[in-house]
Order: sequence, then C-alpha cells, then structure tokens
Amino acid sequence: MASPAYRNALIVGAGAGLSASLARLLSREGMKISLAARDPSDLAALAEETGAAVHACDASDRAQVTKLFADIDRAGVTPDAVIYNASRRARGPFVELDPDEVRQAIEVSAYGGFLVAQEAAKRMLPERHGAILLTGASASVKGYAQSAPFAMGKFALRGLAQSMARELSPQGIHVAHVVIDGGIRSARRAEPADAPDSLLDPDAIAETYLHLLRQPRNAWTWEIEVRPWVERF
Repeated sequence: MASPAYRNALIVGAGAGLSASLARLLSREGMKISLAARDPSDLAALAEETGAAVHACDASDRAQVTKLFADIDRAGVTPDAVIYNASRRARGPFVELDPDEVRQAIEVSAYGGFLVAQEAAKRMLPERHGAILLTGASASVKGYAQSAPFAMGKFALRGLAQSMARELSPQGIHVAHVVIDGGIRSARRAEPADAPDSLLDPDAIAETYLHLLRQPRNAWTWEIEVRPWVERF
C-alpha cells in the first residue's frame, strides 16, 4: 500500500528547536506550512525560510483555536497534518504549587491538545485522511518530583492520543503520540563536552515525525519513543 501524501501542515506551539526543525523538513517535503504560537513575534525568520504562514493563537483558548482553523481554511491550506507541540510547566514542591499556575499548565499541555485535535479531526473525517501528532515527554510516562503539573498535563495528552487513535484510526486518521524522553539540544542548551550525544538532535526528532507521516495505514503506530542512546529508562 502506498504511503499517504500530505499537503498542508499546521504546527501549534511553534518556536525554535523542534518546531523549527519540523517546519524546515516538512517544507522541503513540499508541504505548505502554517505556524501557530501564543507569541509569534520570533517566527519571522523561520516563516521567511520555509514560506510558512504565521498565526497568533493561545491553544488553551477555544475561541482562538476556532479562529485559527477558520483563518487557515480561508487561506485555502486546511491542514491534513497537525502537530501539537505546545506545553507549559509549573515547578516546585507539591504543597507550594500555585493552583492557578497548575490549572494553566494543564490547560496548555492537555486541554489545548484536545481543542486543536478536535478542530483538525472535524476537517479530516469527511476526507477519511489526515494525521494528528501529539508531542509528549518523559513526563508522559514518568512523574518526577516537583513537576506534578507537567506530568498531569502530559499524562492526559497521552490518554487523549490513545483514545483518539482507537476511535479515529479506523476512519482514516493517523493519530500518534511521540514521547521525547530526554533533553533537546538547542542554542540555549548545548551538550556538555564530557557527555557527547547526551541531548537529542531536533533535526533527528523531526525525521521521526516524518517517518510517522510516511507510514502506510496497514502498519500505523500510535506511539513512539525517542531518546539519546546514552539515556537510561
């Protein structure tokens, strides 16, 4: 069976690092790129490089997500591949966590994923074609001390992905959850000289997302983990 072809990609929670690597790679694959971020002011250079359209959107706000998809529809590039990268953390000793900050972290990491995925699925179901990829983390499967809100949000996002995959995959929509188990190398986070390969390469992670998009539907995966080869798990 031939691999599915995707034309238009939407990356929500866009910024430097993984999102930028995804935008560059998918653009080279011939896809039209839309980038969405709460504050898109830093995306101008990436947009120029990839030919992407840039949108301001708080993914945890239902009205803004609805407007995002409506705007993309009007531009004639309704996405058939959607990647949700947005997340938010609240750190600290459990008894000292601010409940409002915890709520906001869960809303961005999980509820926003639901809002974006629901709008995407509404458009994909009539075509019986599409892919929704949700970005997880080590916290998707392991709750760390003083990081309960992040684990709560990422556990919920993983559950969302699994439920969606079971419901939507038989209807032609590939839903996958990517567990990024390790730190990602960036301009602000360089690898220590004495620990080569200890951080994930964002370009290499992007290749894993592309692999998911290329999977034929008779061999879809709903979840994949990526980690540095030196990472313990």
